[in-house]
Amino acid sequence: MLELKHIKKYYQVGDTLTKAQDDVSVAFRKQEFVAILGPSGSGKTTMLNIIGGLDRYDSGDLLIKGKSTKDFKDADWDAYRNNSVGFIFQSYNLISHLSIIQNVEMGMTLSGVASAEKRQRAEDALIRVGLKDHMHKQPSQLSGGQMQRVAIARAIANDPEILLADEPTGALDSETSEEIMQLIKELSQERLVIMVTHNPDLAHKYADRVIEFADGRIQHDSHPHVEGTKSDQFNLKRTKMSYFTALNLSFNNIRTKKGRTFLTVFASSIGIIGIAVVLALSNGFQKQINQTQSEAMASMPVTISQVGSDNTAMTGTSQKSFSKADQVTAKTSAADKAQHVNKLSDAYLDYVEKMPAKDAKNIAVSYGTGMNLMREVDGKYKTVSFSNSNPDSTTFNASAMLASTTGVGGSIYPIDRDGKQSFLKTYYKTIAGKYPTKATDLVLVVNKDNSININALKNLGFNVKENEHFDYDQLVGTQIKLVANDDYYTKLPTGTYIPSQKLDDLAAKPKTQTLTITGIVRVKSKNSDGLLAAGVAYSSKLTEMVLNENKDSAIVTAQKASATNVMTGQTMDASTKASVLTVLGGSSTPSSIQIYPTTFKLKDKVLSYLDKWNKGKDKADKVIYTDLAGTVSDMTGGLMDAITYVLVAFAGISLVTSMIMIAIITYTSVLERTKEIGVLKALGARKKDITRVFDAETFILGFGAGLFGIFVAWLLTFPINIVLENVTGLAGVAVLNPVHAIVLVIISTILTLLGGHVPARMAAKKDAAVALRAE
Repeated sequence: MLELKHIKKYYQVGDTLTKAQDDVSVAFRKQEFVAILGPSGSGKTTMLNIIGGLDRYDSGDLLIKGKSTKDFKDADWDAYRNNSVGFIFQSYNLISHLSIIQNVEMGMTLSGVASAEKRQRAEDALIRVGLKDHMHKQPSQLSGGQMQRVAIARAIANDPEILLADEPTGALDSETSEEIMQLIKELSQERLVIMVTHNPDLAHKYADRVIEFADGRIQHDSHPHVEGTKSDQFNLKRTKMSYFTALNLSFNNIRTKKGRTFLTVFASSIGIIGIAVVLALSNGFQKQINQTQSEAMASMPVTISQVGSDNTAMTGTSQKSFSKADQVTAKTSAADKAQHVNKLSDAYLDYVEKMPAKDAKNIAVSYGTGMNLMREVDGKYKTVSFSNSNPDSTTFNASAMLASTTGVGGSIYPIDRDGKQSFLKTYYKTIAGKYPTKATDLVLVVNKDNSININALKNLGFNVKENEHFDYDQLVGTQIKLVANDDYYTKLPTGTYIPSQKLDDLAAKPKTQTLTITGIVRVKSKNSDGLLAAGVAYSSKLTEMVLNENKDSAIVTAQKASATNVMTGQTMDASTKASVLTVLGGSSTPSSIQIYPTTFKLKDKVLSYLDKWNKGKDKADKVIYTDLAGTVSDMTGGLMDAITYVLVAFAGISLVTSMIMIAIITYTSVLERTKEIGVLKALGARKKDITRVFDAETFILGFGAGLFGIFVAWLLTFPINIVLENVTGLAGVAVLNPVHAIVLVIISTILTLLGGHVPARMAAKKDAAVALRAE
């Protein structure tokens, strides 16, 4: 079954050559109890280690069921030890942080035995060696004889064909020794048992065969055996330790060193704590900045008007020196040169509307069309306006007078591109009534002190005095009639048009719309005065609705065909005529387009999208926009990011320190667990299994350090926020982002794995026989 042929194993220590195995040849039967006797240093333990695959021979051959082991690789020897060999050591070599039954199960765990079967076989083995009542205890709770019985149970649990015992009674008293020898004798009835001992009395009393060994040679064999030429097929079953087993081994080991483990986790978590706190503060301050910027952005949309200003045209126009000429030169001013007429065509409007909604969900397209407004005051209708200008002031040009007559004025706010009302809800709160829900709903905008432009109320028909107070219900619910051009204007026999004098009749016309003040709103933020001026505000959809109603009206058609003002009869130039047509609702060109980026940082994407339209176009075809807040984004956002990167870099240094410390701690653990490494290898664990055990330990430490660091950082945000609120007045600044927390835990785990992997590989390369001799 087992045969050694001309085995040689030499050790060179300095100038001394020790022949531990000097041309040893011996064969063993399938079932027998062989005792190897000899003085210390004779080579008998080396022979046992070679048979068990713990040590390698220099020359010769070890045959197992006729199969040569000359070409065995490390994995083959691992599988051989796990499948075919059971070890009983003089010092028991139990893994102290595992229970008795877990120690017995370990070899079967490496064999891949199913959990239920593994537990049953371990219990059967422990019952067989007389430890039925002790199987769930720890090794430290047993006597020497009981621990040796555990070692025997572990050796036989996987049903090996060869049982190797190295001085199994060397640490026991005589009575216990007899019990152990009797147990081993019984086991030899089922398998080959080879025992190394110094005790000739026990050897001759219990062994079937005694081999006397000295100076690396067999001196005497009481019952020699010669292997036949026929051999059985010998197959190896590969061993494999699961990640769960590695984690379990490492967790149990860490659990026995609670104090050191906590200090290790704490020290390793310092870097994570630092980075997490920095990110929490950065995240919070960035939110504060974003909030402030977002609030300020309400008054600074990207604006596209019919006439824009091209800032590039003004570059380099400033004069650096005085002229010495004695003449005056007439030139167009730089400001006039910078004026640019934007072609707000339907194609451009379609392009703007296709802007990604995630970048800008609020786009207000406003038209300069006037509104024919009237309101019932003291039982009679009178014309009113949304204007905030003084109603008693004098207007001088025809288009301005017409605008005043037709009710142009007030503030315009955008409606979401999906039809929802988010602009007002984001930047304004209702102090009375409710938010608008449709185009015909109006709101009154008041200042932070609840004041409103007195002219706005006068133009709405209210009889108001300076500092007069109004209850909310006096204003909310106010109704204003919006009259269509065809009803509002009457054509005279002379061909001119005048506003109707029968206002009461106009209120009942089918096309007349009712506008209602549904609420009073006030800006939410203390940091912004808002976009909307105190007074009446209405949606951009209302101007679009009025335009669509009036663009084909009789007065518009007449004005388009006439070179004179159809209301006053005055001659007009082209510019004045265009203004009059716009106010009457005859121009579909927007007066302005206001784009509100979703967040302040997304403003850059909005600008990039608008710039794409201008690429490759002539100057006259380009559309110029105004961005008052563009430079703020780069300055504030970049500054906050730079500060964050610097602080994270400083905190990251401690992470590198933690990685080095983990490497040192893992190396210490390797030294402490050297004997355990030898036991695992004796049970058939591969190099990668040993590596996996220590990698699992560093994984637990790294993951634990990450979780602990995040938890401590989260706890620190509470006192930090209290201090910051007391010092700066800002509440809830330190906010730990869950994504940052998860990433930091992952980083902590990876870094500790990297730091601990080198000593883990060192552990895997340890010689099994040397590791078992470690104390």
